[in-house]
Order: sequence, then C-alpha cells, then structure tokens
Amino acid sequence: MLFPRHAGRGWKTVAHFVDGFMSLTDRLRFFFGPATRLDSGSPVVHRHDEFEQASEEELTHFVVETDTSGHHYAVRREDLDKEA
Repeated sequence: MLFPRHAGRGWKTVAHFVDGFMSLTDRLRFFFGPATRLDSGSPVVHRHDEFEQASEEELTHFVVETDTSGHHYAVRREDLDKEA
C-alpha cells in the first residue's frame, strides 16, 4: 500500500485533508489579509509604459496563423519571407 496509515478511511481522509487545507488558508489570510476581489466587469487598465511598448514591438515580428483544424500559432515574419 502506498499510504498504509490512511488505508480504509476513505472519505474521512479527504475530509481531514480539506479541513487541514482550510485551516492553512485561514492562517494565511490572517497573515496576508483577505484576498481582494475586484469588479470583474470593470475594464483592464493598460499602462503604456516602456515595458509594454517593448513587448508590443517584439510581438510585431510574429504573425498569427490558423491551420485547417482551427489551431492558432505564431510564426516569425522572417520565416514567412524565407518560405515565399
């Protein structure tokens, strides 16, 4: 048996695990504070900082292709130019 200590307990083992997990999260909430729940309907605020501009510039080197199965993948523009 892999876990002989817990053999034959079934649902009690699962309940014990869940209770332990909930106790742990309660202690973490006490230490870190409650989880913030933002309004999911509010729009995402984009910061147009240097990091975002650099990321957008890097993404301009890729083209999104779709195969016959509907899968999407990125291809470098240089590779497309080599195939043509």
